[in-house]
Amino acid sequence: MSNRTAPIVIFAYRRPIHTQRVVDALLENPEAQDTDLIVFVDGPKTPAENHSIDEVLAIFSSLTGFASIDVQSSPTNLGLARSVIQGVTSVLEQHDRIIVLEDDILVSPSFLEYMNSALDLYENEEAVASIHGYIYPIERELPPTFFIRGADCWGWGTWRRAWEKFNPDGRDLLQQLEDSEQTSDFDFNGSAQYTDMLRGQIAGKNDSWAVRWYASAFLANMLTLYPGKSLVRNIGLDGTGTHSGNSSILDTNTTQTKIRLAAPPIDIVESLVGRGAFEEFFRSLKNTSHKSPVHLSVRRLASHIWRRVPPKWQIMARRHAQVLKKKSGRRN
Repeated sequence: MSNRTAPIVIFAYRRPIHTQRVVDALLENPEAQDTDLIVFVDGPKTPAENHSIDEVLAIFSSLTGFASIDVQSSPTNLGLARSVIQGVTSVLEQHDRIIVLEDDILVSPSFLEYMNSALDLYENEEAVASIHGYIYPIERELPPTFFIRGADCWGWGTWRRAWEKFNPDGRDLLQQLEDSEQTSDFDFNGSAQYTDMLRGQIAGKNDSWAVRWYASAFLANMLTLYPGKSLVRNIGLDGTGTHSGNSSILDTNTTQTKIRLAAPPIDIVESLVGRGAFEEFFRSLKNTSHKSPVHLSVRRLASHIWRRVPPKWQIMARRHAQVLKKKSGRRN
């Protein structure tokens, strides 16, 4: 068991049912009682969202089972990217390590043991950027743990020393990737489209903090530790958003067995087996759905944004789209 427990940070918004499930899953981890929980609840975009946000806040008002609970609610809507960047930065000003979840990340009962043990083991390894809990539903056999260059965003932990490498300037990150001719490697040999996602962030088409975290760690030649079987399930890709219907292809069940860290530790180098499996999986998504993980990530972001639009505006937008479709049909 880990010598120390990292504080858990949850970023929540207006989904009380999802948030409750995330908290319940965390409480099934024995380490929760010794863990400080910090919650950042984003503010409403419109008054219509106040009720659901109040329901989220109510979950934590009487919550027990953690060493301490600190809830910070924003009076205004910051958006996910700004919330995560500011929240992680502020927590790491007070702590040397952190475990990060969003309000749709469901963890296994052994998640905290794995995360804390790995955060202990690689604390002083400058080449390690983070520890990750999610793994794609890859069919081939993977090592119990392995390293991939870069960083990730679905149930992860890091240290102050690594987060200091985070560069929020997408334009600068893209310039470095292009100047060093690393865009192909960044895109897993063309099997994914992370460079396009970074360009989209620069152009304001998405506001992904995750692609900037990935790029920051990648350019620093840092690695992230992955488990061979997933300790995390994303329950936000459940069709509750208008644009997330096909995202179930990334769904995976959490493993019921513990992930054991190797003793002695594995070599801190990128796994050829792991990277090959990622590329193979990404290419399979293109072949089956014509959607890369980047497209799906953008769809997930769009889903988050759409759910924050007031219902009456959603109705107006749909009606407007129908009118445009009819006009287009008449022209054709």
